[in-house]
Amino acid sequence: MPRPVVDELSGPALDRAVRRNTLLLSAAMAVTSATLQLVAALATVTFVLVTGIEGLLGLGPAIFLSTAAMAALPAGRAMDRFGRIPVLAAGYVVGVIGAVATGLGTAASSSVAVIAGFVLIGAANGTVLLSRAAGGDMYPPERRARGISLVLFGAVFGAILGPAVFSPLVAGKDLDGDALMLPWLASGGLMLVGLVLVLFVRPDPKAISDLLSRGQPSGVVTSAAPLGEIVRRPGVVPALLAALASFGVMVGVMNLTGYAVVHEHGHHQETVFPIIGAHVLGMYALVLVVGTLIDRIGVTPSLVGGLTLMGASCALLNWGESVLATAILLFGLGLGWNLSFVAATKALVDCTAPIERGKLLGLNDLASATFGAVLALVGGYALEAFGVIALALGAAVIVVAPVLYVARPGGWRPPTVSVSGERP
Repeated sequence: MPRPVVDELSGPALDRAVRRNTLLLSAAMAVTSATLQLVAALATVTFVLVTGIEGLLGLGPAIFLSTAAMAALPAGRAMDRFGRIPVLAAGYVVGVIGAVATGLGTAASSSVAVIAGFVLIGAANGTVLLSRAAGGDMYPPERRARGISLVLFGAVFGAILGPAVFSPLVAGKDLDGDALMLPWLASGGLMLVGLVLVLFVRPDPKAISDLLSRGQPSGVVTSAAPLGEIVRRPGVVPALLAALASFGVMVGVMNLTGYAVVHEHGHHQETVFPIIGAHVLGMYALVLVVGTLIDRIGVTPSLVGGLTLMGASCALLNWGESVLATAILLFGLGLGWNLSFVAATKALVDCTAPIERGKLLGLNDLASATFGAVLALVGGYALEAFGVIALALGAAVIVVAPVLYVARPGGWRPPTVSVSGERP
């Protein structure tokens, strides 16, 4: 069957293409979500097992997060130049290789192979998370938060898929190299499924965004503004700060929870997966409601509400020692991230033309994941030296800190000219 030409799409045909692409990208997000749960649950355990260095237990997730950060901006720029799908497909290929390297390196007790695998998995996830740019591409500004939410909604199924696949692979086993190899190899299989799904996305969402832009008075922007100029646009800095705090704290806490639950609270390793699953459910289960809510109430209330909920959930972690209590708090952390992160993404997308969108979101992810890596490393040291209370209260202060800046008058306002078709 010939590949559809975007210029020939209009009306019902365009609507069908958008629905099909959204479904495929959402399904790919499900397998990405499952892989992220594995990293959150086993990265610290795998790193400590292979290296024997407990004092740097946060270094495993820090490697993952820092390489995700370094990949984000180049991937975003490549998306603006070559389209969304070729870059997303490359990300899944790198993820497959990284998962296999980690699994084999764990079985062979090879620190080099495991660290290389973490690097590749991190780069893959830093690239694949930019799928939300594709979601924003295919919907007009007044429905953009919902479009982003529809793509992210697939992660709800990932929250179910992760425990279903990985928990049986580690339940009742001593976590030696051979036992840890299987879940990492299984994650490679999931990333391969994600690759197949994105290859069926057509036409490229960026082409759909260009088509939608032709309805604007100025038509399609053919040259992108410099990144420094984009960042100076009204509302971009508050959105970047909110995204930095919400994403950094979310991934930092999530990646250290597995170690805290097992080593600080004395639970079995298999209990980590339901807790991380609850967290991922919080991140994505209500994303469709959240997207509609953001479109209705606006960006600023959404950012303030999301960051505040995250702060409360982090602060209470020291007192939630049971599996159920920890799961509830991690659900709240995920829900607060959902609200603040989708709102920040909508704000950044609204401030850019399609040809500029990837690099601004890439800059956002570079900063956010780097911050998350630092928090994972510092938080791992604080967790080992001072216990859960240091991690809980420190994360709460950090994530609430941007609220006063974001909530100030003029902190965020919609662009006066729709940059879907024209740069301001």
